[in-house]
Amino acid sequence: MITTLTLTDFRSYAAASLTVSGGAVVLHGPNGAGKTNLLEAISLLTPGKGLRGATAQEMGRREPGEAVGRAWAVAVTLDGPDGETRLGTGVQTAGAARRIVRIDGETAPPGRLLDHLRPVWATPEQDRLFSDARAERLRFFDRLVFAANPDHAATVSTYEKALRERLRLLTDQTRPADPLWLDALEARLSEAGARAAVARTAALGALQAGIDARGDRPFPQADLGLTGEAEAMAAAGADETDIVSLLGEGFVRARARDAAAGRSLFGPHRSDLTALHREKNRPAAEGSSGEQKALVLNLILAQIGRLADQPTQPVLLLDEAPAHLDETRRAALFDEIEATGLQAFMTGTERGLFAALEGRAQFVEIAGGRIR
Repeated sequence: MITTLTLTDFRSYAAASLTVSGGAVVLHGPNGAGKTNLLEAISLLTPGKGLRGATAQEMGRREPGEAVGRAWAVAVTLDGPDGETRLGTGVQTAGAARRIVRIDGETAPPGRLLDHLRPVWATPEQDRLFSDARAERLRFFDRLVFAANPDHAATVSTYEKALRERLRLLTDQTRPADPLWLDALEARLSEAGARAAVARTAALGALQAGIDARGDRPFPQADLGLTGEAEAMAAAGADETDIVSLLGEGFVRARARDAAAGRSLFGPHRSDLTALHREKNRPAAEGSSGEQKALVLNLILAQIGRLADQPTQPVLLLDEAPAHLDETRRAALFDEIEATGLQAFMTGTERGLFAALEGRAQFVEIAGGRIR
């Protein structure tokens, strides 16, 4: 559980500190006050770019006339079964591209953060998740996968790095691609892609089971699916070595096409998360923002359920949590969050939108980049 959050030159905050209790924490205040910045800060204590997908250079506070953001830092103190743990991340020089991670003052690889904290978030951008770009859906789903399976983050990173290197070779106009190096990259791609497909398929099954178990809740249920040849083979129970072979052959066949297109048109990075609104029997993409948000929240609550028994418990971050939800679903969401016993940080413009949590949550007013 997070007990303190401290920011230094992060986004709109020159310096800020927040002491929190367990359970639900409501951050309320006008638009532009800095509420989402606090959620983003917590989301950075996991591998990846955080809930905004921003680069480290974008996060440093800037005064008028400053060309680049300042060096910045985010830190939390956790209270756990083994006592206090301090997590931190940030950059040490203005405009630095790579952030540093520290655990109890010692530099650590980002993947180690998942041993201590597993943030799960939903933002207003995900209110249209199922009608948004395919790549955004896949990134969203991959975060759900590696929250329970930390190795998946490294697998996806290995795959994406090899994919970029392969494309550089194929599109280099100054010399032909070295066939031996291309073979080696495609072997690496095939192995990482197969592992990713297997992990995604396993996570999909667990999430679908969680959604199915929530049939008595006031949130619509979705029938989930994954497109992609590798995922289809994994779902059919194929051996991972067979998936590696499928991908290896596909990458070889795609060389000329990828070189001509200037982008990679084959592989598990082209897969997609699909969802069918079960009650209405229609694609989730055809639903309103409110329907899509309710489907996403049910998916996230299923994710919370499957993570709840793990040694590292999740922390829920909901930006503009009440938006597009009617009063019944707002109250149901708050009740479910409280029932999990997990820590949750929620933002909203008006305190009244969280009236059902009065007396059950910690309310914090945010105004003008200050915590009150």
